[in-house]
Amino acid sequence: MGILSGFFRNKAVKNSGWLVGSKIGQMVISLLVSLITARYLGPSNYGLINYGTSFTAFFTSFCTLGINSLLVKEFVDHPEQEGQIIGTSLVLKGIASLLSALTIVAVVSVLDHDEPATIAVVALCSLGLLFAVFNSFTYWFHRHLKSKFAAIATFIAYSVTAVYRIVMVVLGQSVYWFALVSAVDHAVLAILLFAFYKKESGQRLGFSWSYGKELLSRSKHFILSGLMVAIYGQTDKLMLKQMLDVTATGYYATATTINNLWCFVLTAIVDSLNPAIMEAHKAGNEELFKRKNRQLYALVFYISMVVALGFNIFAELIVLILYGRAYLPAAGPLRIISWYTAFSYLGVARNSWLVSKNKQRHMIKLYLGAAIVNVVLNLMLIPVCGATGAAIASLIAQIMTGIVMPFFIKELRENGKMMVEGIMLKDIGIAFCRKNKKEQE
Repeated sequence: MGILSGFFRNKAVKNSGWLVGSKIGQMVISLLVSLITARYLGPSNYGLINYGTSFTAFFTSFCTLGINSLLVKEFVDHPEQEGQIIGTSLVLKGIASLLSALTIVAVVSVLDHDEPATIAVVALCSLGLLFAVFNSFTYWFHRHLKSKFAAIATFIAYSVTAVYRIVMVVLGQSVYWFALVSAVDHAVLAILLFAFYKKESGQRLGFSWSYGKELLSRSKHFILSGLMVAIYGQTDKLMLKQMLDVTATGYYATATTINNLWCFVLTAIVDSLNPAIMEAHKAGNEELFKRKNRQLYALVFYISMVVALGFNIFAELIVLILYGRAYLPAAGPLRIISWYTAFSYLGVARNSWLVSKNKQRHMIKLYLGAAIVNVVLNLMLIPVCGATGAAIASLIAQIMTGIVMPFFIKELRENGKMMVEGIMLKDIGIAFCRKNKKEQE
């Protein structure tokens, strides 16, 4: 009992608790709102909305410029320059987001030139990119273990967006109004994050071009790797629409939406443990650094496996309850997608090790290979298996990126071994209990 009480008094655990609590609230709201809006839109219009959001997500890696992966470490290393760090990141990401939104409209105007409704929906979805840049404040709250403010802001923004969607359903509005959901969500969140930042006496925001160039020089590897992630994370939806139709995209999007309802748990765990991992490395405690990484990998993997098993058993029932009989074909891809979550988030968890060891430049090798595998398999499997084929392609790509390919890259072999050790629970339980007992004393 003493060990457990020490565990729950841990700051990182409390910090994670706020994130998880907020996301649970969002999940409950999402279940209700998704049930209403998806049934209202139908598989075709729902697929059209997700086709637009896939374009937006595809360009997200460029919009963030890879900076998000460095922010926590920047705050740890340069606490006296937090205002400049945030301000510079906002300006750089803002410019990138504007260029991305314009590029999205240009690309879809070529690909779907004979579909004005598709062009309009995608253009409206891309507006959310302009407000998403303000998530830089979120990492400041994570750094200072004040995630409750980010959690509250996120929950309020999500609630406002949910009300907006319900009102659109009640008023019987067209699909175009639903395409604005992302912009509404990010705009409200941006206002709240900035307000909480000021309330917590955050430093005055500043901008430094010289620091911006330095930041970009270190984040460029994340930009390229993020682009590769986008290719194998979003091209499945884009290719489904181009090779089949928006209805197939709707089924696949339904599966990913259901699966993502719980992924906030993994995000919260990773975000909350990142500062502790980086602090251990900064302090030169290599044993603690490796132990914390192995613990993170074990948590991500086994939580994902348990959830995936549940999805495989109850897939049809879950789809039927949430989206209705019209969406039952989404059960097939849901079973596959639920398994690749573990490997996807192992890759996310690896970022702390990469940043700490300054080996992020090698990420491009991982994601380039995975992107090629995913695109090739999509071309082969979508015509045969439809949305399920796209899910299989993504699963194989995630396994390649998360587990297999690191062993073929000399600089990443150490992390690949550490990840396997985490999955095999090497020194996980004993070390974790020992650590918390020491904290108690």
